[in-house]
Amino acid sequence: MQTLFLRKNEERRLLAGHLWIYSNEVDTKLSPLKSFSPGELVEIRTAFNKVLGLGYINPNTLLCARLLTSNKHEQIDTDFFITRIKQALIRREMCFAKPFYRLIFSESDQLPGLIVDRFDNVLVVQLNTAGTENLKDKIVEALIHTLNPEAILLRNNSHIRTTENLPSSIETAYGEPPEQVTLEENGVLFSAAIKTGQKTGWFYDQNYNRSRLATYVKNKNVLDVFSYSGGFGITAAASGAAAVTCIDSSENALEQLQQNADLNDVSDKITTICDDAFSALKNLQNNVKLFEVIVLDPPAFIKRQKDIPAGVDAYLRLHRAAMRILQPHGILLTTSCSLHLSRDMLLDVLRQAMIKEKREMVIFEQLHQSPDHPVHPAIMETNYLKGFIAQVL
Repeated sequence: MQTLFLRKNEERRLLAGHLWIYSNEVDTKLSPLKSFSPGELVEIRTAFNKVLGLGYINPNTLLCARLLTSNKHEQIDTDFFITRIKQALIRREMCFAKPFYRLIFSESDQLPGLIVDRFDNVLVVQLNTAGTENLKDKIVEALIHTLNPEAILLRNNSHIRTTENLPSSIETAYGEPPEQVTLEENGVLFSAAIKTGQKTGWFYDQNYNRSRLATYVKNKNVLDVFSYSGGFGITAAASGAAAVTCIDSSENALEQLQQNADLNDVSDKITTICDDAFSALKNLQNNVKLFEVIVLDPPAFIKRQKDIPAGVDAYLRLHRAAMRILQPHGILLTTSCSLHLSRDMLLDVLRQAMIKEKREMVIFEQLHQSPDHPVHPAIMETNYLKGFIAQVL
């Protein structure tokens, strides 16, 4: 195992609990980056030759190394992954009675670059770094040993792999993964397209927020914007909403949503609109269509810091459009997965929309990602989902 030396005082990030090393923190005289191969395991040392731990490296990226363990004597083998997976499993079983959750949330579960979503006996895995790609066989073996699944699907087509110079692919690692799996969330059944859907096929991070929506929808007319396959919309219908309108720009997502409506015997409550969200909201306003509950769960409008001004403007336009068709004293549930939009910034978007639309508002609840997406206290990037439930007067 080669040694990666850090420049003087550049160990402060790791000593503070972080797991990342950037290329400008590396002493390239003692450890030239060109001497390493992508995904190679390395021993990490300070400028004074003190061992900080073991990790893996990709010399071709700005975020070039990730720490796997601070124990220099630990072997990065199948048993290493079995131990980490078992620890993560214990955490999930504290919070979830049934086996439907994100089992591994990368850095937060001390397995940087690895995502595993569990759909009972089917696992969907993302290997997002050169390091996890090189360790694929050990990871798959550890998952089989720990969980004895029927199938493991590798959804290796995330945008992060592009930055790691890795190819995009969807492949079977074990067994015969089905095209779709059935999951249960808050007593509601869903079918997820694990091979063709977005990311792993489902967004478990909104689990708890969908359960909170159920409190507010009884006998109400609900609008679900950016509905995808109906996580919020079907939950609302199954929780007693009188009618639910779902907007999404993907015909495939809305077909999946209709399938989920059938699964829960709520098809008679569901109306779908396949259109751009802003265009659909404008048409609803023109037709004087009002709703008692509106859900806004948009994709990340802000992916980079330089996108903040345009992204904030998009969030503001979205919330103003929603308020125009929200009945007085209606409920607005809004969330953002944009890392660079802080909770305070989202709250300010709500404040500005309220003022510009001449409405009043009170915040009932603050929302967060579900506990199968735990937050690493030293890595702010793991604390990304924020939201509010408000009454708009």
